[in-house]
Amino acid sequence: MYQDIMKISASHEWLILESETIGIVGITDYAQDLLGDVVYIELPKIGQHVSAKQSIGVIESAKAASDLYSPVSGEILAVNDDLNADPGLVNRAPHSEAWLFKIHLSDLTELATLQSAAEYQVLIGK
Repeated sequence: MYQDIMKISASHEWLILESETIGIVGITDYAQDLLGDVVYIELPKIGQHVSAKQSIGVIESAKAASDLYSPVSGEILAVNDDLNADPGLVNRAPHSEAWLFKIHLSDLTELATLQSAAEYQVLIGK
């Protein structure tokens, strides 16, 4: 889903522009598969200002815990509260219902540092 408009970071977070300066962020299907069954997610705080590649949360699974990074700089506008009650949604719908947060991008040039879905497929060897 959204493969043609998705931008992806090397740390496996995807970003889709909802508007010119608002992005929706989640983790890739590949990342959730590596993690296994997700049991807990610590999301950033609404209003928090973050930098690209900054660790802003944690995703824990039965196998491991992994930092969650922001793919771009900006202000966190919303978080997906559904994940508090059902973190396993990340495993079932990583590219749709399990979006993690919305961000107001502060530097649009950072989008150029992200990969297209096709480039990401090469990175993960698919």
